[in-house]
Amino acid sequence: MSSEGSLNTELSKKILGLKLWVLICVCVGAFIVLILCVLSVWVTFRRKSRRSIDKFSLSQIPNVSKDIKVDKVGTQSSHESLFLSIHDKSSDKNSEKTLVHVAPSKSSDPDSISQCSSTYHHERGLSSMSWEEGSSGTARKQSSLLYGGPVTASPLIGLPEISHLGWGHWFTLRDLDFATNRFSAVNVLGEGGYGVVYRGRLINGTEVAVKKLLNNLGQAEKEFRVEVEAIGHVRHKNLVRLLGYCIEGVHRMLVYEYVNNGNLEQWLHGAMHEHGTFTWDARMKVILGTAKALAYLHEAIEPKVIHRDIKSSNILIDDEFNSKVSDFGLAKLLDSGESHITTRVMGTFGYVAPEYANTGLLNEKSDIYSFGVLLLESVTGRDPVDYGRPANEVNLVEWLKMMVGTRRTEEVVDPNLEVKPTTRALKRALLVALRCVDPDSDKRPKMSQVVRMLEADEYPLREDRRSGRSRTASLEIDSAKEFSGPADSENKAGDKESHVSEIHG
Repeated sequence: MSSEGSLNTELSKKILGLKLWVLICVCVGAFIVLILCVLSVWVTFRRKSRRSIDKFSLSQIPNVSKDIKVDKVGTQSSHESLFLSIHDKSSDKNSEKTLVHVAPSKSSDPDSISQCSSTYHHERGLSSMSWEEGSSGTARKQSSLLYGGPVTASPLIGLPEISHLGWGHWFTLRDLDFATNRFSAVNVLGEGGYGVVYRGRLINGTEVAVKKLLNNLGQAEKEFRVEVEAIGHVRHKNLVRLLGYCIEGVHRMLVYEYVNNGNLEQWLHGAMHEHGTFTWDARMKVILGTAKALAYLHEAIEPKVIHRDIKSSNILIDDEFNSKVSDFGLAKLLDSGESHITTRVMGTFGYVAPEYANTGLLNEKSDIYSFGVLLLESVTGRDPVDYGRPANEVNLVEWLKMMVGTRRTEEVVDPNLEVKPTTRALKRALLVALRCVDPDSDKRPKMSQVVRMLEADEYPLREDRRSGRSRTASLEIDSAKEFSGPADSENKAGDKESHVSEIHG
């Protein structure tokens, strides 16, 4: 008892105004708090980069099954079909099973089912296809001749599985530093306001183009997010494929397939002339591929993607002269219920549609106008705006309308073409282009109609001799019946401006 009493006495002594036992408790508590703080700082430091990646993946990269859905558009092929059996989310929220069966394709068309489909995997392993689901939980889609093609080997084979996304690959800064030889200036493919594009080679031997965005966190982050949302999970033969991305600290990089044969601008106006002749057939192949890509973006996925910067330098070309639409940094998504969106005017001077430039109202018709300018540029070999020419030739669209109006269509062909196109082929290309650049956006054709017009073996050029109607009305009725169907033909007849009829003079 005496020992306990003495212990109590000792602990009850006051030091600095506090009893000894209180002071001991305070010290122990402070030591424990200090240890916890040190551990917290260490854990935070260790997980900082990983946490930022997870946050980006979950909050900024959309769920594909929610945002992008592929719809059936264009002529269907009886030789190709795709069957999906998907548990309906509305009736069974716990379902995590997706059965996918792809029927073997007998089509020789190089643009296959796999080019139009897209897959995104959730962290739990749940797979969802970007195809529209019916209420019964079963979705059936037949591929379109407009968008079809064979399954090709993935360029991501051989990379670490742990870094695979559903639609691509998460690259580390170290991966891309190695691939580009520490971002060597020798590997620079191009640069602009967005940043620099480098050529690189992955550890599996795949050549890639690495787009390194500037460290302007505001605009760079926005462009990064837009490109990932727009094309991260869509596949098409004529769209440059986004293989993956890197996000570490302030670094934002996009990794694309490498397209090895320059771009349309270089072939029309630049140094690619040294590598061969850019024939009429090659130009039309590039143009047709671009039209198919835009038809896919506008009409085959939901929400539709408005590119907003269609121009010759953004049309990449491979060694077989297949076109690849690139640079989706300005792209916008447009829901099916929206006729247009209001946005700050962006794009390249000479390619921007007049109604968009004047009002800021954007829809797919703006891309169609830009495509028309692109087609005229390919036919003539001229820049959309060239201040080095006489005043009446500065604007390509206005100059061409003048040339057509004065029946001088043969003079608009690019003088660098060694073999000139046939009269029929030239007239078809000019008419398609003039319809696309119609000042009235409502009169511009859909891109799927443009594809059919460009693919037609023989464009209807005959005049209606049984009546006194104008050549324009006759041409529009014929073309509408051929490409737009009977429902559209009544609306199209007589709408075109008189300069179009002069093509057939």
